[in-house]
Amino acid sequence: MSQETTTNNDLKALRHSTAHIMATAITTLWPEAKLGVGPVVENGFYYDVDVPNTTISEDDFEKIEKEMQKIISQNQKFEKTEMPIDSAIKWARRANQPYKEELLNDLKRSGTTVAQELTPVEMGTLSEGSSKINTVSFYTNGAFTDLCRGPHVEHTGMVGAFKLMRVAGAYWRGNEKNPQMQRLYGVAFKTTEELKKYVNMLKEAKLRNHRKIGKELDLFLFSDLVGSGLPIFTPRGTVLREELIGFSNILREERGFQKVWTPHMTKKSLYETSGHWEKFGDELFLIKSQETKDELVLKPMNCPHHTRIYASRKRSYKDLPLRYLETATVYRDEKSGELVGLSRVRSVTQDDSHVFCRPDQIMDEIGNLLSAAQELYNTVNMKLRVRLSYRDTTDAYLGDKKLWESAQEQLKEAVVKSKLDYYEEKGEAAFYGPKIDFMATDAIGREHQVATVQLDFVQPDRFGLEFTNSEGQAKQPIMIHSALLGSIERFLSLYIEHTAGKFPVWLAPEQVRIITVNQEPNTLDMADEITKIAKKWSVRLSVDNNNESVGKKIRLAEIAKIPYVLVIGEKEIANGIVTPRIRKDIEVIAAHPELHYEQFIKTVRNEALSRVGKSSL
Repeated sequence: MSQETTTNNDLKALRHSTAHIMATAITTLWPEAKLGVGPVVENGFYYDVDVPNTTISEDDFEKIEKEMQKIISQNQKFEKTEMPIDSAIKWARRANQPYKEELLNDLKRSGTTVAQELTPVEMGTLSEGSSKINTVSFYTNGAFTDLCRGPHVEHTGMVGAFKLMRVAGAYWRGNEKNPQMQRLYGVAFKTTEELKKYVNMLKEAKLRNHRKIGKELDLFLFSDLVGSGLPIFTPRGTVLREELIGFSNILREERGFQKVWTPHMTKKSLYETSGHWEKFGDELFLIKSQETKDELVLKPMNCPHHTRIYASRKRSYKDLPLRYLETATVYRDEKSGELVGLSRVRSVTQDDSHVFCRPDQIMDEIGNLLSAAQELYNTVNMKLRVRLSYRDTTDAYLGDKKLWESAQEQLKEAVVKSKLDYYEEKGEAAFYGPKIDFMATDAIGREHQVATVQLDFVQPDRFGLEFTNSEGQAKQPIMIHSALLGSIERFLSLYIEHTAGKFPVWLAPEQVRIITVNQEPNTLDMADEITKIAKKWSVRLSVDNNNESVGKKIRLAEIAKIPYVLVIGEKEIANGIVTPRIRKDIEVIAAHPELHYEQFIKTVRNEALSRVGKSSL
């Protein structure tokens, strides 16, 4: 086990223990409280509670935290016990905990199938080699006992620093037909210093919120007439999309990928064959034809379509690898309560790629994709590392174990060869193959999964894909799914916050703004001349000729985060020399250069083409 995995496990135990301490405090303050589940989440924990005739608010956090500190100071031991499932059900009934009783009854009836639906920290313990529940585990601290399989720290005094953050409504088990509970969120860290750093980061994140900046910079919007989760991009926001997509396409085409196109809807049977309908059927948009009896869906992913291109003709080992790319919008029927700005939407644009290759080509193809990802994230100035997601020892995965082992070794070898920082996680693989998850760190230290590379042994089998080897035998290719940006919408939500809207010149929707000192004809003539040159060299330029003071116009340009501002007055008209005002974050020289306006525009064009993050003036 790596040091990072050990650290992560320690944090999970700390955070889960803090969730139990919060539940202990709540049941002390409100003895009638009914408890749901309380899993570990990123940076902390939550617990779902139902307190009859009481609404817990943030005004109650101080007394809850005070009670938690009292429990912590008592160094109460977390003691594990086990109980037969029937005895556990009786315990829940006696304790007047109906939600726990429901979980236990479901576990008794359905065994591991239902257990897999529950948060892992709340599942009972399964007996080895059995699909049924024989016993469940409990943890007790002080007078509080909870159904739980752990992990926990040794005693309450070991939990570190914590803070309750917010409370929200949550339907029991995520089903809107069930009772609504209250979900109390908290964060927990090993030290007070780490907690302070996190709280400060949240303050900065609030200032960088992509929904706020998107509105201020006129990048995207949502309309009730169009529908929730369906973003509309303005001309300025579309520049960001198109530039990022174009760069992703270039990186892939340079590495041998060919563009393909597939329709936005398809027959349901395609996803039944691929296996997606069984797994994700309730997330798909259904379409009814008025002409035929075909059952259609809006396309939720591109991979099954790309298998049709592969299968359209016979393939030889000499043809492989085949590399397809398609940047396309797909559609997922996400729950309305889970939609958040561009982070979670119903129309998702993916820079999708699929490779069909022989098993011996896996490492080279992965290396190809890793180099593209490194180039992209270096360009957008985000530190990149990868998570190698492997299978565990269970039978939850499809495909030959030896093929899995070989593929996992090749994934790791390709990552090591690429000199990428990485860590390994067992049990995080997709059911159809191991994967690499790209993890990017933003400007305020948050780490986000941005894209993935996944090996797939299942779809080639389900679709009967074949190639002929050198001995004339039919063999099955490996399919590699990949994306560099992942969801363009989600990436933009991260990138807007990463840059705080201060985009580099190559991405800036407006690269240059001309500010006129007056509205005299000669001033407007020069502005028009520079505009024509900018169009010739594909530089995005606008003119502010409003009847406002120069100072106010400059302030408006600063608010709009324009990289370069040219103030045009009598001096500039006389000699054609401009002195650009350069946005502070891209300025690399002490004195502003003086250039003829045509040379300046050419310089901006060259800067955009090179995709640099700093001014080259």
